[in-house]
Amino acid sequence: MYGSEKVPDDSERTAFRKAEKKYKLYYDDTSKSSKKKKQPKPVDLSEVLDFKSILESYNQNGDLPPGILSLQSDFNFPVFSLESRPGFYFIPGALSVEEQCQWIRESLTTFPQPPNRTNHNAFYGPIHDLFIAAKEKKVLVEEGNGITSLESKCNPSDSNGDVHGWEVYEGHTVSSRGNACKSILASVLLRKLRWSTLGLQFDWSKRNYNVSLPHNKIPDALCQLAKRMAAPAMPKGEQFQPEAAIVNYFGIGDTLGGHLDDMEADCSKPIVSMSLGCKAIFLLGGKSREDPPLAMFLRSGDIVLMAGDARECFHGKGVPRIFTDKEHAEITPLELQFSHGDDLCFLEYIRTSRINFFFFFFSFFHQILFPRI
Repeated sequence: MYGSEKVPDDSERTAFRKAEKKYKLYYDDTSKSSKKKKQPKPVDLSEVLDFKSILESYNQNGDLPPGILSLQSDFNFPVFSLESRPGFYFIPGALSVEEQCQWIRESLTTFPQPPNRTNHNAFYGPIHDLFIAAKEKKVLVEEGNGITSLESKCNPSDSNGDVHGWEVYEGHTVSSRGNACKSILASVLLRKLRWSTLGLQFDWSKRNYNVSLPHNKIPDALCQLAKRMAAPAMPKGEQFQPEAAIVNYFGIGDTLGGHLDDMEADCSKPIVSMSLGCKAIFLLGGKSREDPPLAMFLRSGDIVLMAGDARECFHGKGVPRIFTDKEHAEITPLELQFSHGDDLCFLEYIRTSRINFFFFFFSFFHQILFPRI
């Protein structure tokens, strides 16, 4: 991390870390001109599992690659599993384009709304209507020192030492005040949005759920979707009841390293993962970081389930790489849906982004002690 620290060479890196490095986005720096757009370095994708191609081949002739199984389910499309990773299920193209667009809209407009927490809470406090503020080119201004308006904020003599967080203002109002006020564009904060939490709120500082935090229940339609998609990984006669969800937002070059999702009180239930937006590479390791991971493509509309032994596998949430170039992003259906009127703002965002939902079952004891609002 620091200059005095020894940088590990490949022989010292774990197998998982080597795979992350292999597929991470790097730019070609051979061009000396700063005016030229940096080009991504080529990467060998020949070993990446492609369940879209597997599905097409399976539908045509029933063939499957070695180690890939097709499960019987109530869906009208195949559910694939891996012999080497019991409890892992992949459902390619499970969501319709209309469903994908619906949840992209909700992910940007509704789910970051308070009392749901986001990565911005720690510094900016709860922010209402961030997406709308970004669309309308508004600015967040730091409110403090007992100041309740932008005009008095710019006059430090009115201070009494209180801090009131950040408030949203019209951009022209802030620019007319010059540099006297500490501010940030709402569009910048939207691009820096990394996660929001639904249902039970996850405390990232303590890496655990905080059942005492105010929270809304996960929307019924989203719960029903997660319940339906989780069915292949559930014991017969049981239904998945998601109580917490994390929405991750990825932009160009964003990464999230290998980890385990093991903070739930009941890990016997599956994790349900839903992918939206640009194509990504997902790494599924083993029970040790030394186990070589499997790399696979995740596309918009794909569902991944991790249950049983698979919950003990290290994995990377949609990283080490997302593809934002037109050739590899594979979001043409979304572009067509978002190409009109008010949807253009969603199109601008999703062309260079990926959104991922993770649904979790926690436990039911808190429902009596900590009722939802």
